[in-house]
Amino acid sequence: MRNLRRVFLAIAAVLALPARAQQATFEVKLLTPETALLAAQAALADCRKAGFQVAVAVVDRSGLLQVLLRDRYAGAHTVDAATQKAWTAASFRIPSAALAMETQAGKSMSGIRMLPHLMAIGGGQVIAAGGSLLAGIGVSGAPGGEADDACALAGIKAIAEAIEF
Repeated sequence: MRNLRRVFLAIAAVLALPARAQQATFEVKLLTPETALLAAQAALADCRKAGFQVAVAVVDRSGLLQVLLRDRYAGAHTVDAATQKAWTAASFRIPSAALAMETQAGKSMSGIRMLPHLMAIGGGQVIAAGGSLLAGIGVSGAPGGEADDACALAGIKAIAEAIEF
């Protein structure tokens, strides 16, 4: 009986404590323009080294364009495609090639492909550090999504040490 009384007193004490108020604001981490530019330049250089003329876009975590580079012979379509791949990766927080697999015709999420700005093909990668989404990077113009992905990953590798926290 004495132990039961102690348990009830402990519960009453906990319930009497004021509820901890949630914060009214929160902080997010974003790439600086200089870091976004470094990632884009490294991706472009990696594609050039492989003989590909591409466009590279870096968007912030909200999908807003920070940097866009287009090599001299990259097709006109690569500007929009790179930006949309970066937006897709940042918005859905997964590589655009992974989203392509999950949204194929006949799958339950196939309707997502109808969203404006979505580009469900390889070439869009998430830029994250410390468990936080920072940005998305998209590459377009290499022969296929896998080659675009490789260049995007080279861009992320170039800034990896700078963004770890």
